[in-house]
Amino acid sequence: MPTIGDIVLPTFPLLLAPMEDVSDPPFRALCKEQGADLVYTEFISSEGLIRDAAKSVMKLDIYEKERPVGIQIFGANLDSMLRSVEIVEKSKPDIIDINFGCPVKKVVSKGAGAGILKDIDLMVSLTEAMVKHTHLPVTVKTRLGWDHDSIKIVEVAERLQDVGCKAISIHGRTRAQMYKGSADWKPIAEVKNNPRMHIPVFGNGDVDTPEAARIMRDEYGLDGAMIGRASIGYPWFFKEVKHYLKTGSQLSPPTMEERVQAARRHLQMAIDWKGEKLGVFETRRHYTNYFKGIPDFKAYRMKMVTSDDAADVFAAFDEVQEKFGNYQFV
Repeated sequence: MPTIGDIVLPTFPLLLAPMEDVSDPPFRALCKEQGADLVYTEFISSEGLIRDAAKSVMKLDIYEKERPVGIQIFGANLDSMLRSVEIVEKSKPDIIDINFGCPVKKVVSKGAGAGILKDIDLMVSLTEAMVKHTHLPVTVKTRLGWDHDSIKIVEVAERLQDVGCKAISIHGRTRAQMYKGSADWKPIAEVKNNPRMHIPVFGNGDVDTPEAARIMRDEYGLDGAMIGRASIGYPWFFKEVKHYLKTGSQLSPPTMEERVQAARRHLQMAIDWKGEKLGVFETRRHYTNYFKGIPDFKAYRMKMVTSDDAADVFAAFDEVQEKFGNYQFV
């Protein structure tokens, strides 16, 4: 069973990926209920934390029911990263994760996220300094490399392990690919098969069906799967994957009632946590997947994603339940 510091995870654990404006406490709670073994916060700017920026600080909120939970931070300035570690520790996470993989231009242009893949020595020295600066286990999330010609992930992972990194999650694309093309898990398997590696190696990217998770486990031999986009608006994905890995059969999809109930809870928790305006706005991206596959659904979806009033969105949920209550998902 994979272990991260003192945290013992089940065989082939499923991890909720850190996703901006997605992996917030309401969504993490839903994913945890549906079988996520380890959840990560949205990624948090180290510069934002040390400036006490409200949005960054708010992302530090974690709750007992979601443990084990990792707080993920990004940055490229050593002093800022070390100061942010001290702030993060006060929230008492189980893990501190460093983001060396975000491909977004505004992050990369500052040399953070995947931008650091151009300077592996800095990536290693930053990790080492953070490991020495905290009693918490430090993990890393990264990509295969900056571009196809600079993939040295086997060497990079080994160096990160050697300076004290306790686990590594690798997205099977380069920064140059962004989210295009297919994720390549072969280099991740090479990391896992390196006889010098002894920390858990988790795969990320294109784990969008239970079958894909099985292939990652059985054919690539990875220690676990980090789930990102497949879970947005569909927290049941974790439960479905676990059922399939255990039995080899597909779980029936959630009913309309279960979907409406989850969407209502999600929105209510989001409002309770960040207020009506932000709660309504940031939950919108989930509705397409909550209700995917329903014919003639566009008018209802438009109500959900354009209304700024929570009451209107809740009313739209009720209408959907009434009109499509007997719809059979396949």
